[in-house]
Amino acid sequence: MNRNLALMSGVVLVFGCNRAVTEASQAAAPAAPSVAAPAASVAAPEVSASPAAADHSATLLAVGADVPDLSAPAQDGKTIKLRALKGKPLVVYFYPKDDTPGCTIEAKGIRDQYAELNKLAVVLGVSSDTAESHKAFADKFQLPFELLDDSSHALATAFGVPVNGGHAKRVTFVIDAAGKVRKVFPNVNPDGHAAELIEALKALG
Repeated sequence: MNRNLALMSGVVLVFGCNRAVTEASQAAAPAAPSVAAPAASVAAPEVSASPAAADHSATLLAVGADVPDLSAPAQDGKTIKLRALKGKPLVVYFYPKDDTPGCTIEAKGIRDQYAELNKLAVVLGVSSDTAESHKAFADKFQLPFELLDDSSHALATAFGVPVNGGHAKRVTFVIDAAGKVRKVFPNVNPDGHAAELIEALKALG
């Protein structure tokens, strides 16, 4: 008598400006009675697909760390050197892609509260888009702050920000006037983030 053994596995990756969602599932039919499969052989694949394995927060630049000694071009042609900005708090916000829905909401929110933010800190946006793309994005929405070209992913790597499908995760770092990371937002909601930044900057004292 023949028996059928079916094995189904699927991985769905959805990359967008707002989130990257990974789902994995595995199911296996019972083995034939003559072959007793050890319980460990079934459990092992589930460990690699656990939610903890997908948590990248441990890789992010930690509170207390120095701002990386890096520079990058901005949309206006300037080269911005991060450590040269010491003396005033700094916000470095990573976002996935120019002119996409969530990223536009985040940028416009910062723009709309920029008068207050600019009194408290220098604000820099960072994505893997080119300086030319940043210029078009900034011009379209009248963004008054610098957007840094991280097409090499050097900044994302230095800050420990995951890059999926060429796009950085949405993460924000608040850095004090001495150049030390004081707060990390590892899972940013673009709607209302500007208000969170103002609160975090005021808490620096």
